[in-house]
Amino acid sequence: MPSSLPLGAVRALLLESVHPDAEEILTSAGISVETASGALDAAELIDRLRGVHLLGIRSKTDVAADVIAAADDLLAIGAFCIGTNQIDLAAASEDGLAVFNAPFSNTRSVVELAIAEIIALTRRLTDKSADLHAGVWDKSADGAHEIRGRRLGIVGYGNIGAQLSVLAESLGMSVSFFDTADKLALGNARRCESLDELLSTVDIVTLHVDGRPGNADMFGEAQFALMRPGALFLNLSRGFLVDHASLRDHLESGHLAGAAVDVFPVEPKTRGDEFISELRGMRNTILTPHIGGSTEEAQQDIGRYVAAKLRDYVVEGTTTMSVNLPTLQLAVRPDTHRIVHLHHNVPGVLANINGLLADNKVNIEGQLLGTRGDLGYVITDVAVDYPAGVPDQLEAMAEPVRLRVLS
Repeated sequence: MPSSLPLGAVRALLLESVHPDAEEILTSAGISVETASGALDAAELIDRLRGVHLLGIRSKTDVAADVIAAADDLLAIGAFCIGTNQIDLAAASEDGLAVFNAPFSNTRSVVELAIAEIIALTRRLTDKSADLHAGVWDKSADGAHEIRGRRLGIVGYGNIGAQLSVLAESLGMSVSFFDTADKLALGNARRCESLDELLSTVDIVTLHVDGRPGNADMFGEAQFALMRPGALFLNLSRGFLVDHASLRDHLESGHLAGAAVDVFPVEPKTRGDEFISELRGMRNTILTPHIGGSTEEAQQDIGRYVAAKLRDYVVEGTTTMSVNLPTLQLAVRPDTHRIVHLHHNVPGVLANINGLLADNKVNIEGQLLGTRGDLGYVITDVAVDYPAGVPDQLEAMAEPVRLRVLS
């Protein structure tokens, strides 16, 4: 990777129909943008990444270690979604790639879908609608309830779970939650000491946990068996959390009164592909194609947010809200060159950088250092008239993972 890359030479590849505002933000910074509507498999992705410096994906494209190793020109990856489990973060960090996501942008959209599905399942609206489409008039209150007074159990009390808690309470529900981390209960929500306690005491269970590997298969036969007869189940977080065969068994037996599932262990890559699931055809079961965050408002906000992070990283070296690099932001100073130095986190690196600059009689106008795990990151603004060989000398130091001159 050259130490200096003019903005006009920077290329971005945005996959999976990222919102057009993302392209506009990048192109307005002088970055060339190529887009594609669907996800790419590993071989396709490796081929398309030749000469590409910024990659934008959503949830369907896997960026594995072999892809990262083959992408010699790549500088940063933007996940235009909440999760980053589709990216090998360890490999990205080792190669000096910054990774950004949108941890808050679609929170409201997911919460509103959860509320809508809770109401629809509690009133059995999907069954009523299906009956009418089939020509059957069944005007009955059997099995239909108000959500007021119902007990909602939230598994995972992060941004989505906490906001859902507040809205559910405002609709008259009582809320219990379980989270492995120590989270502050909002409103009148009650914290459960264990998942088993939550499952056995609520009318509706909804999952809102992250995609870390340790959460895989967290919900199966044992957990469904603990749920109260007639309870409802929702999963709008990750498909690999749930054993769908067990869920089907408990729906067929009548133990569970209904379910809503937005995410699946295996999902089609592109619109129009066949969807296969054990849950197809089940009564009072809402299946949606991973659309929790798919509102125009959320997708626009995600597009703007992640694109701005990628732009700022390329232009200013800013890593604020990066999921894998030290997070730094240094105000841009006029009449300076900015050098960003990502390095192995060992003692003495900053002293070595500054010593080299001093030996070359380069004046430091501003500087910021941050560390995160095995990596350190230094942003240094220097006087314009530094010797031409300084970047090469910095790049030749033993510690650098990646060095760039930004201006």
